[in-house]
Amino acid sequence: MEYTYRAFDQLSVHQLYDLLQLRNEVFVIEQDCIYQDADGKDKQSFHLLAHMEDELVAYCRIVPEGISYEGYCSIGRVVNSKNHRGQGIGVALMKKAIEICQRQFEHPIKLSGQCYLEKFYKDLGFEVVSEQYLEDDIPHYAMVYRFEA
Repeated sequence: MEYTYRAFDQLSVHQLYDLLQLRNEVFVIEQDCIYQDADGKDKQSFHLLAHMEDELVAYCRIVPEGISYEGYCSIGRVVNSKNHRGQGIGVALMKKAIEICQRQFEHPIKLSGQCYLEKFYKDLGFEVVSEQYLEDDIPHYAMVYRFEA
């Protein structure tokens, strides 16, 4: 697995196209959810891309504190290519993202996780901090990861 971590302005046109294509494949087509993916946060965020043999297989964006949540940085748009699931790629990507957040930010991490992925996030150290709610008609939980002192 090869990771690339970039601010928005550092992404190549090809990297941007590939990450948007993967997000749309999974979040819009596969999950049959029409929503505004380009939500204005990408330009202020950092982007973690995971490649295998020049193919983008997983991605997430890391959002600085105060953009999605006050007092928290955030990991969002976590996505794994359908053809590469069940191989631990999502876990590896999230561990890398958590490591980056710990190194780059002084804030705990908050995310909005789809309910069916609750165990996935809990196994990484996140805790549920909200009741279930709908986001784009999909059940979610707010979840937080706190770094040990």
